Amino acid sequence: MGWNPEKPLHEAEWRRTWVPQGPRSQAPHRTHRLTMIPSNVDSLGCRRNAQRWRERRGFSCSSFQFHIVTLESSVVAFLVAFHQNKQLIGDRGLLPCRVFLKNFQQYFQDKTSWEVFSYMPTILWLTDWSDTNSTLDSLALLGLGISSFVLITGCANMLLMAALWGLYMSLVNVGHVWYSFGWESQLLETGFLGIFLCPLWTLSRLPQHTPTSRIVLWGFRWLIFRIMLGAGLIKIRGDRCWRDLTCMDFHYETQPVPNPVAYYLHHSPWWFHRFETLSNHFIELLVPFFLFLGRRACIIHGALQILFQAILIVSGNLSFLNWLTMVPSLACFDDATLGFLFPSGPGSLKDRVLQMQREIRGARPKPRFGSVVRRAANVSLGILLAWLSVPVVLNLLSSRQVMNTHFNSLHIVNTYGAFGSITKERTEVILQGTASPNASAPDAVWEDYEFKCKPGDPSRRPCLISPYHYRLDWLMWFAAFQTYEHNDWILHLAGKLLASDAEALSLLAHNPFASRPPPRWVRGEHYRYKFSRPGGRHAAEGKWWVRKRIGAYFPPLSLEELRPYFRDRGWPLPQPL
Repeated sequence: MGWNPEKPLHEAEWRRTWVPQGPRSQAPHRTHRLTMIPSNVDSLGCRRNAQRWRERRGFSCSSFQFHIVTLESSVVAFLVAFHQNKQLIGDRGLLPCRVFLKNFQQYFQDKTSWEVFSYMPTILWLTDWSDTNSTLDSLALLGLGISSFVLITGCANMLLMAALWGLYMSLVNVGHVWYSFGWESQLLETGFLGIFLCPLWTLSRLPQHTPTSRIVLWGFRWLIFRIMLGAGLIKIRGDRCWRDLTCMDFHYETQPVPNPVAYYLHHSPWWFHRFETLSNHFIELLVPFFLFLGRRACIIHGALQILFQAILIVSGNLSFLNWLTMVPSLACFDDATLGFLFPSGPGSLKDRVLQMQREIRGARPKPRFGSVVRRAANVSLGILLAWLSVPVVLNLLSSRQVMNTHFNSLHIVNTYGAFGSITKERTEVILQGTASPNASAPDAVWEDYEFKCKPGDPSRRPCLISPYHYRLDWLMWFAAFQTYEHNDWILHLAGKLLASDAEALSLLAHNPFASRPPPRWVRGEHYRYKFSRPGGRHAAEGKWWVRKRIGAYFPPLSLEELRPYFRDRGWPLPQPL
């Protein structure tokens, strides 16, 4: 770098340099001269480092970001498990996992213990079922502790990540319908791939001897490819409204748990909904193939997918699904692309990455045991992913494509998809109770129970909870367009409300009998819900929703009538307060 004549002379310094003269074969005759060095020459090293950084094509920073976003989803998942597992699958839960395990064991009674475990791997096979509440809490708290430690410190190894994967798989496999959503398998597959981003046992934010494997990177890219293409194909093959571009006319109003933004997006102009649907098809059906078109196209793919997921987060409460889907998209960005996210300077993450990459390109050190094990594990991972992908690819190519399904008990390579069909109207089940001795009396006063997030009171603002998740509220959405015979847990919930069960009531936002004796009767009413029109009469009255009764969902029930129903299913009988 030469002297800049535009710099004032007082900002330059004079230095004496010795210059050898004459041919190298002779003794050098040294003369001296004064050389002026600009004062900003110190920035030269930084600029050279920046240039070196732009030339790097490693994925160390991407690996760091993988862990951050994945562990954020894991923290939420284990937090949800700790808060809701006892009420849903605990000893006195709506669908006790102890009953589920016993039924599973009885069904496979002619199999060995190992065969039963391989069909449904879970730590609960090794525990005492007399107190499943404590076991479930222990698993959730242990997972919450490990994921919080890794998230806060940024340090992980294969052992810790494998423990997280095993803990959550143990919960998913006994979670029954409460854990039947696509993001559960997606978190397990993402977590499984995350194991291979880490050193064997070293705890370091940036392991020096653990460069990111290309096999693992392509494992993540293969994951986001299947997620997006599967979602796009299930739409095109499914509901006709995706083909005539009208699905977004209904989606915001009829999605499982709308948020306040969905209220306003629903009332967007028709042409905006057509644009949304076309953009969805472009993102899910065409953009995934950008992964195979070189570095720049891959980066564009990652940016579009992350932007798409951010829009979905803003427009609905889809648990941690969209946050989690951002993780495999990060595999599209190398260190040169993500460099602007990290500080520069001596000792910074970028400086350490450059130093580590220089060492890797220099003399190769003697292979360490952990590195050898990790390389062997990565090769084995590639072979395993290829083998398990065969039925997944066949499913993608099939006209009878199924979504959110796993083909192995470990949930390693799964099929994905979302909203293959769109409901054109929203219906809700409203649970009501009365203290009247005669449920059919005209003067019986029925009072509504309110859930944490699902629509109920038309005047209540839609909730905003993502990435958190209320599992009962989500299942109530499915129950509304089915019957109670398909969802026997809803009658179990009704029985618990008749007994004012504290665990069940903790899942609700409002109990109309909080300071009174339990209701004598509980019933389910079926309502049709529509968003109120902004500026209209209902909106002026402070109502977000307009509802109209369809009919009875299930008839008035008393606790005595439900006791035989409980006994037949092995459910504990609720004890009224």
